[in-house]
Amino acid sequence: MSDNKILALVYEFAEVLMSAVLAVGVVFAFFAKTSVVNGESMENSLYDGDTVIISAINRTVECGDVVVISQPNFINKVLIKRVIAVGGQTITFDRQNSKVLVDGEEITEPYIKEKMFFTTAMSSSVTVPEGKIFVMGDNRNNSTDSRDFRIGLIDERYVVGRVIYRLGDRNIFEKDK
Repeated sequence: MSDNKILALVYEFAEVLMSAVLAVGVVFAFFAKTSVVNGESMENSLYDGDTVIISAINRTVECGDVVVISQPNFINKVLIKRVIAVGGQTITFDRQNSKVLVDGEEITEPYIKEKMFFTTAMSSSVTVPEGKIFVMGDNRNNSTDSRDFRIGLIDERYVVGRVIYRLGDRNIFEKDK
């Protein structure tokens, strides 16, 4: 093989490699982001140290979505939580049966780690104002979330995006709704 052909192959390879790097850069700059789970509040869905991919295109969230939140808080950390209720909905805690109801309907929660214990500080019912969301961790008994007045309701403007994929050997985000 001549030197010109080798040089042409190396140039072509470098061009393809640079195009791929540029394409990945554009995707992660405008359409998707990554975040690392910090803590145990989302177990058994996500574990401390897991890396997740976040859709940053459409920040509209629905009940059941797992979202990344950048709203300033007392622990000074980005939060990853599940949306339980959105603006206009009322969330009620049935303490006697350890259930969560949204607009009077019990929500199915196969993802929670264990039955939720209630504290006396928790309100039994909250109506979420428009533009806000109510979030909780899947590990309800070990989660600092909207039930805690120091976190409270989340302003939708602070939702970085919806978690769409967990990197690794188990993906739990193939729409479980």
